[in-house]
Amino acid sequence: MALDARSIRALRARVGIVFEDPEDQIVGLTVGEDVAYGPRARRWPEAEVDAAVREALAAVGLTGLEERFPHHLSRGEKRRLCLAGALACRPGLLLLDEPTSGLDPRGRRELGELLGRLAATLVIASHDLAFVEALCSRAIVLDGGAVVADRDVRALCADRTLLEKHGLA
Repeated sequence: MALDARSIRALRARVGIVFEDPEDQIVGLTVGEDVAYGPRARRWPEAEVDAAVREALAAVGLTGLEERFPHHLSRGEKRRLCLAGALACRPGLLLLDEPTSGLDPRGRRELGELLGRLAATLVIASHDLAFVEALCSRAIVLDGGAVVADRDVRALCADRTLLEKHGLA
């Protein structure tokens, strides 16, 4: 089924993406400007942009850092900034690429707790099976661009043979 331009725009408006490397995603000169980028690009009224920025920063624990320069943030804070930027657009579906990459155990735990509180559907691309198992009910294993398994995440994580065969153990 082919999608027309209007359908594609509507779909894009419902999806948020967080890249593996925060440096590839941060575009604002300040934390507040970065989070406001998406809502402003969608031409939301400024009052709604301000509300979305406040809500998103509160959700990720960065309230009060609106005027900070992103390059002064830690890697974990940059990761949360990128998540705030996605959340500010109020997505129904959130795509996360290797969200725990480069995070220390505390940052990993805090990110898991934060994602667990979100109302959005999460699609997580990750090699961190413990993180995926804690957050997801279903997992799909890809190898060489092909789906090799699609099942309950706990059953999948218990299948040591499958995980070893596809480089995940």
